[in-house]
Amino acid sequence: MASIVRQFMCFVLLLFLHNSYGDDPQPQQIHLASTGDPTEMMVTWVTLTLTNYSIAEYNKGGFPLTLRATGAVTKFTDGGSQHRALYMHRVKLTGLAYDQVYDYHCGGWDGWSAVFSFKTFKSGVDWSPRLAVFGDLGSVNAKSLSYLQEETQMGHFDGILHVGDFAYNMDTDQAQVGDDFMNQIQPIAAYLPYMTCPGNHEQAYNFSNYRSRFSMPGNSESIFYSWNIGPAHIISISTEVYFFLNYGLEQVSQQYDWLEKDLQEASSPKNRKLHPWIITMGHRPMYCSNSDGDDCTKHESVVRGGLTSKHLFPLEDLFYKYGVDLSFWAHEHSYERLFPIYNRQVCNGSKEEPYTNPCAPVHITTGSAGCQEDHDPFEKDYPPWTAYRSEDYGYTRMTIFNETHLFMDQVSVDKEGEVIDKVWIIKESHGPEAWTAKQ
Repeated sequence: MASIVRQFMCFVLLLFLHNSYGDDPQPQQIHLASTGDPTEMMVTWVTLTLTNYSIAEYNKGGFPLTLRATGAVTKFTDGGSQHRALYMHRVKLTGLAYDQVYDYHCGGWDGWSAVFSFKTFKSGVDWSPRLAVFGDLGSVNAKSLSYLQEETQMGHFDGILHVGDFAYNMDTDQAQVGDDFMNQIQPIAAYLPYMTCPGNHEQAYNFSNYRSRFSMPGNSESIFYSWNIGPAHIISISTEVYFFLNYGLEQVSQQYDWLEKDLQEASSPKNRKLHPWIITMGHRPMYCSNSDGDDCTKHESVVRGGLTSKHLFPLEDLFYKYGVDLSFWAHEHSYERLFPIYNRQVCNGSKEEPYTNPCAPVHITTGSAGCQEDHDPFEKDYPPWTAYRSEDYGYTRMTIFNETHLFMDQVSVDKEGEVIDKVWIIKESHGPEAWTAKQ
């Protein structure tokens, strides 16, 4: 009996040491990303030990998974005191059919994941993408998570826009909080393109946990990029370059130059006809009516008006110049819908229909998905540009119906999934000429 107990204790000790040092080759934290090409899909996952395999096997609508793609693995070393190593696997699936369900699993001969599925985008631009939009989702108090998981499994979305702040924080506890979070969102992100932008809670070790874990389009390590979906051109930027100036103005200048070039291309007559809606996502908003003293509460917001008294790299002027239609923000743990606005002036289409042919961009702050920092309260009084606001936990849903009509509604988790706000944006024309036509 004593011998059996000793053997059992040795087994438990070995198991503990195995888990402590992270020698698990099993794929975890599986998530998808769009490359901007509807015939491609990027699959990313993590192993806790180095394996020789980065393989995704897949097929249309079920077994056998006869198609195979291979990719690469990179070692990520967290900046914490233990310098914990994670192994990031990336595989791009190519040659996919439009509007088709694929089943897939990933890993290799050291271990395979469970089987997941995704549906590719429809061909062309004449279809109506459905997206969930939110920011500030933590691994603790993730109030919206189960609702988003359920809606994903019911096929309600074509993709996710996560507007910064993940896990709280991905680097915490030697990056194990990041592991927990990525596994929590797997029931969403393994089925849908999970598109992101960085927030302030990703800043540790020069945003390395964020840059290493997500595989966004382009070569900028996920910090800024753009992609197309149906009739929309979506641009993801980092507002954090305005606040973490570790490298002087170099990062701000690099992003700003890229952004202006991207907006110029997206605003060309050819591209604007294909993708008339230009939508941006960045973490910290230009405007808000919260009472926490953040940048958006200030008359001269850095994000809106630029850095220093010289107003370097102002985003609002750039968005207005190229006719950005809609901007999503987070950071404030609340929901706020603004009237169309430019330079602190409301610019509604009309008194009766403010969002029909507006003469300025529309701003939505949706940072109430749920995290351990709870809510950000509002000022008692609100400015004239605030159309609706709520402290309820929840998330935004957006359907881009066609080139003229876009619909959004806000789901309240506190009210068990009730829609508490909704709005149509209707535009007969897009681009800066839409502003001048109204003035």
